[in-house]
Parts: sequence; structure tokens; C-alpha cells
Amino acid sequence: MGKALRGSVAVAALTCLASTAYAADKVVIVTSFPEDMTSVIEKAFEAAHPEYDLEVLNKSTSSGVKYIKEIASNNTADMFWASAPDAFEVLKKEGLLLKAGLSTEGIPDQIGSYPINDPDGFYYGFAASGYGIMWNTRYMEANGLEPAREWADLEKPEYFGHVGMSSPSRSGTTHLTVETVLQGEGWDQGWADWKWMAGNFASVTERSFGVPDGVNTGNFGMGIVIDFFAFSSRASGFPVDFAYPTVTALVPANIGIVANPANEAGAKAFVSFLLSEPGQETLFDPAIMRLPVNPATYAKAPEGLPNPFTDNSIGATVKFDVDKSGARYYVVSSLFDVMVTYRLDDLRAAVRAVQLAEEKHAGSDNAEAKALIAEARELIEAMPITEEQSLDPAFAGAFTKVRKEQGDEIGQRQAELEQQWDAMVVANYAKARELAEKAAGM
Repeated sequence: MGKALRGSVAVAALTCLASTAYAADKVVIVTSFPEDMTSVIEKAFEAAHPEYDLEVLNKSTSSGVKYIKEIASNNTADMFWASAPDAFEVLKKEGLLLKAGLSTEGIPDQIGSYPINDPDGFYYGFAASGYGIMWNTRYMEANGLEPAREWADLEKPEYFGHVGMSSPSRSGTTHLTVETVLQGEGWDQGWADWKWMAGNFASVTERSFGVPDGVNTGNFGMGIVIDFFAFSSRASGFPVDFAYPTVTALVPANIGIVANPANEAGAKAFVSFLLSEPGQETLFDPAIMRLPVNPATYAKAPEGLPNPFTDNSIGATVKFDVDKSGARYYVVSSLFDVMVTYRLDDLRAAVRAVQLAEEKHAGSDNAEAKALIAEARELIEAMPITEEQSLDPAFAGAFTKVRKEQGDEIGQRQAELEQQWDAMVVANYAKARELAEKAAGM
């Protein structure tokens, strides 16, 4: 072999050895967060810890929980990262999270009325989130509309066709929003509010980020969103604004290390980085704009971002009960889909008929018409189950999964109950529309 060739082989071998020696350890995280957010934090983490290579698997919250369960016997993931604390409770109760024992120095025990970290140490809050209403200022001006600032405002007839929302079965953050209203207003009133709001919907989007996209582009004027969607859109230059309704909750978004992680050291390094001040400061990136859980970080916060540690009005009225939310997680998702998502056209038609009838008889003393309208309202608001049923383990146990599409296969008992609910709401919405139209014709 020639001297030059031997030299080339030697260099190639050394290069190979060097690349092998310095190859970064893979750390795998399962998350519902969009790439715009995860890529910023991934870059910052890898700059601080070049010995690790973060691999991001993007799944919806419910799909992520299912995935962690499926791989538990031969784990290939290290962390679960999402907004919904009830999803972490599900994993914790099934023994699928690691008690990591990491430092949370500088992070208070609570934000609003909610614990930031799991008291048992199985998952950690890294950011706080509230739920509310986002609007496109140009759209609202062009349509002569004032922005809604309370949930009840979204029920007003002038907003018909101007509102967007995702479904709780497709988005963990949307599920928290639905639960927040149910817990803040009570089961029956909360569901009534959701139905009257949904009657004004232009769309139920496939994923939660479809709502801010719709508001940003002006497909609809207002959206029901988690706060950081609005903050990041505004920071990116879109003509949008946001309000927290009085009835809202301030709940931490969380991260946890899965049980028997493939790379425990790398997972602990990532979580520790995320909770550190440099990690918390990445949340101020315009693509993220989430509320840090370390109060000291707010000294560097961009203008306009609220500070929940100094503004006690955010999330003060609802003490979110994660156990209640978790106990009826699948029931609430199924109810919303049966009553709203899958029957949106029927619901909109019934709600619009009531709106027009009420407008016609606003100054009327026609008792018969008003009685018909009141009956129509009762039919729309009627619930197929009580809150007590939703929390009964024997009843709730029949609901074992959420459906991404109406035709997805579910358990027999769940399917039977959903069919019963569907028959009820279809009949009620049709009758409500009939009565309202009769009243409007008087």
C-alpha cells in the first residue's frame, strides 16, 4: 500500500474514532408542543449540553399518553412534555413516571391556587398557562364587533359565525379550558355556556394551534385558546389581542421523566435546564411566549407579558381540581364531541333560531312566544348525564379512549352510551329549532 494511501486510511480511521467518541447521547422527548416552541428550547439545551442530542416526537396529549403506555415494557423514550396536568396524573397512577428528585430552587410551591410541581415529585411545572379569548383586531374592526372578554360574551348573537375552537378530544389544552368552565360555573351551567358559545362557532379545528392560525389569518375573528398562542402571535407581529375571562384557571404546563428511561442522565439534564433561569428565559422567545414559573425570570420579560406572581387577578376564581378532571377526562371529551363537534351544524341551527326569535320578541309581551323560546333553550341546554354520573368510577370506566374522528373504533359500552346521547341531542336540537322558528313567526 502506498504511503499516501496509508495516510488517508489512517486519517479516515482517526476521524471515525473521533466522531464515535464525541457522538452526542440521544435523549428522546414525547411532546404535544409545536415545533416552533420545541426547536427554540432544543437549540438552547444542546448549546448548554453538547453531550446530548434531543430527539422530539410530536404527538397530541392523548396520543402521547397512549404511546408512553405502549412502549413501557421496552422503553425507547425519556420524557413526556405537555400542558395537561391530568395527563401526567394518568401516567403517574399507572407507575409510568420516574420520581427524579431534581432541584426546584427559586420556584415557588404554587402559582395562583395551584401547585406548580407534583407534590409527590413525579413531574414538574415549567411554565404557567391560563385560558381565554384571542381576537384579530382588524377583523373585529372590519366587522363592527367589540372583542369578547368573558365567556358569556361569546354567547351573544352578534358573534354568530365569528368564533373558533378546537375539541378537547384533540387537544389537552382545550380539555383544560372546557374543564375550567365546568368547574368554575358548575356542571349544568358550564355545559349550557359551552353549547351557547358553540352555537356561534365558525369551526371546530383539528388541533389546538388551528385556532390561533384561524384568528391570525382572519378565517374567524375570535378564538378560545391557551394564553401563549395569543402572546406568541402578537410578538410575531399579527394584529391580535387576548383577555383572561374572570372564570379561568392558572395551571402549570409540565414535564416528567418516564419510568425506566432509555437515557436517565440526559433526561435529568434536560429537565434541570428547563427549570434553570437560562432555560426559563427561553420561554420569552417570540415563538413561545409562555409564563415562566421562576419569578426572578420576569425581570427580563418582554413588554406586555403578564406576571402571574404580581397580578393576583389571573386565575384567582377557579381552584382547578386535577383529580376531578382526570376522573372524567374521557367522559367530558365524549360529551363535547357528541353534543358539539359531531353535531355542530344541528347545534348552530338551533342556537341561531333561538337568537332570531329572541331578537324578534325583544320588546314583545307575547307570552306564548316567550314560553316557546324558553322551552327551546331548555332543550338545547339539557344534559344526557349528571355530574355525579361523570364522577362515578363505574360509569366513567366505560369510557376508555378519545376519538380523533367520529368513525374511530371505541369500546362497546362507550359506543352504546354515545349513541344514546346522540339520539337525545339530535332530537332536542331539532325540536328547539322548530319551537324557536314557530315563536319567530308569531
